[in-house]
Amino acid sequence: MKKVLTIAGSDSCGGAGIQADLKTFSAHLVYGMSIITSVTAQNTQGVIDAYDLPVEVIEKQIRAIFNDINVDAVKIGMLSNSRIISTVADLLKFYRAKNIVLDPVMISKSGFKLLKDDAISSLISNLIPICTIITPNIHEANLIAQMDIKNIDDMKKACRIINDLGARYVLIKGGHLNDDAIDVLFDGKGYYQFKGNRIKTKNTHGTGCTLSSAIAANLAKGFDIVESISKSKNYIQNAIENSFSIGLGVGPVDHFYEFRGVEVIKYER
Repeated sequence: MKKVLTIAGSDSCGGAGIQADLKTFSAHLVYGMSIITSVTAQNTQGVIDAYDLPVEVIEKQIRAIFNDINVDAVKIGMLSNSRIISTVADLLKFYRAKNIVLDPVMISKSGFKLLKDDAISSLISNLIPICTIITPNIHEANLIAQMDIKNIDDMKKACRIINDLGARYVLIKGGHLNDDAIDVLFDGKGYYQFKGNRIKTKNTHGTGCTLSSAIAANLAKGFDIVESISKSKNYIQNAIENSFSIGLGVGPVDHFYEFRGVEVIKYER
């Protein structure tokens, strides 16, 4: 069984973060492991507060895993400050981690800042150069590329800018565009587009975490980058299609829809 590690924050209501990552790994039949960087107090209505674990504890968690277990892929989520970012980056380089998927979590859907302003430069200089692929949404790509993305052409331009920062592959998610939900992948030479259906539901909590974790799982299983993204897009579309409400706000996607006997839709790239 392939083994995939997530380095991210904990979501107390289970829809995003570490909890969503582990559910996604399980759904892809890979063994999930976790490094918790922050503990958040949140529910379907938003993030109430967050507490960063001491850097020394994060470092010990990472060393404990890599000193014992072969890691086939790494998903990086919420790293809220520059000390955590530099520590994680240094350790991943030291252990020569492979198949690193960076989901640059910066702000929650409710508007809570999950990445401190002064840590953005650290993310750009320390994490982007070592990642296999980075998966920002439009707002995150705006901050990283320092431009205003309004359409597909802007997404392609931003992909090139972020690729120049060191990322081998750049996937900008287009869910926040007003037009079709098209994601754009740049591999350093050319572009691929992944079109997704817009599903009428408010329950989209954890979609970014889930997609990036699915990509990590598929890379660990040996699929190439395009196939990994295509399979992951199909997975997240079905998970959103089968999302459900558990509280008063934004509910989670269904990570285990395939195991519930529901209709599985094949979305074409």
